[in-house]
Amino acid sequence: MGRARIAITLDEHALAEIDRLVREGVYGNRSKAIEAAVHDRLERSRHSRLARESAKLDPSEEQALANEGYVSESEWPEY
Repeated sequence: MGRARIAITLDEHALAEIDRLVREGVYGNRSKAIEAAVHDRLERSRHSRLARESAKLDPSEEQALANEGYVSESEWPEY
């Protein structure tokens, strides 16, 4: 995947923290530090959305859907 150059504005405290991480060798440069932070936030956002959507599910309805067409001598376990 390609990369795009963008301009961002950060407060001085955030930039100082990024520069500290770069000095300590945690990241190779500012861009890599910011890219890692953005990827982390996007990943957390995806997980958070999945949790919100999953909370909307009705366990009994999901159980009924899972049981449709299921032929077995034993029943599905309780949730």
